[in-house]
Amino acid sequence: MPTHAENRDLPYSPRQLYDLVADVERYPEFLPWCRAARIIQRKDNEFTAQVVIGYKMVRESFVSRDVLSPPGGGVDGDGPNGDGSGRIDVTYEEGPFRYLNNHWIFEPKEVDGKPGCRIDFFIDFEFRSHLLQKVIGALFNEAALKMIDSFEKRAAELYGDALR
Repeated sequence: MPTHAENRDLPYSPRQLYDLVADVERYPEFLPWCRAARIIQRKDNEFTAQVVIGYKMVRESFVSRDVLSPPGGGVDGDGPNGDGSGRIDVTYEEGPFRYLNNHWIFEPKEVDGKPGCRIDFFIDFEFRSHLLQKVIGALFNEAALKMIDSFEKRAAELYGDALR
């Protein structure tokens, strides 16, 4: 039952980081171990995605449901919480897991005296296979950090080194 929670303050807007995380089909371009990703169905503020992950000889596919609450998308135009924040909630639909819960929260936050964003990242999952659970469990924290680092690096590639 690996769990990882992390906050990071980054020099990008909540909208920029939200857009980056919501663009699941681009994950294979920059996320380690992501071999393929596609949107199966879109409806209003959510979509269903199929993601293929692989590491060495292990290759697994899973389907998730992603619920989107964009920054500035609330009734008052300030995001789901009325404070300019955004959120993406990911739940497991089918594949090798017993369960998977993941969320990203994007909150406006001053970074080095300039507007920026605090990311609140959380993931909790369990594989059905005890073997996969042992293999992934041993590498999980390192993999989670590498994944978040990959999103941060991708933001720098797309948006430059600081908020525009």
